[in-house]
Amino acid sequence: MSDTMSNTMSGHEASGNGTAANTATPELGELRHEADPSGGDGTSLPPITILAIASLGLVVIGGIVMASYVPRRPPLPGPIALLVLSACLLAAAAAMLGRIKSFAWSRFFLVARWALLAYVVSAGMIEFAFVRDHTRGGPLAVVTLMLVIFALDVPLLIAFTAARFAPPDPSSH
Repeated sequence: MSDTMSNTMSGHEASGNGTAANTATPELGELRHEADPSGGDGTSLPPITILAIASLGLVVIGGIVMASYVPRRPPLPGPIALLVLSACLLAAAAAMLGRIKSFAWSRFFLVARWALLAYVVSAGMIEFAFVRDHTRGGPLAVVTLMLVIFALDVPLLIAFTAARFAPPDPSSH
């Protein structure tokens, strides 16, 4: 690394405070990726993460709107629209995920199982809070469906992120 870049990166010499910092930070060209985020075959993966995060964002917004009305009855058209859009995005992400040929499926399912267990418990506790607050009928159905999407979205994101950087399964080629 050049002296000029070293001085610029550490900032200590440039400020004149006399302390030398050896950051040992590699230059941009020296960085290497140990894992191939393409799924191992060199092709880029579909935008599963983007779709799942958008789906999660919509369902969280809908859940906040629903919770803001407790114990009153909320207007349902807005949250239902968010729920439908969220479900469509999650379905699209799942469909794209299912079409990936070369992928670390064993790692994906290992991570997804445990994450799903954790988020089903979490969604169940949130559902219990709504039931305890006497939410009934249509609002409870909307909240329940939003929590189902929440409990599927997050494990999908966690498992996909873990599996995309793992080597693909030999049988998936």
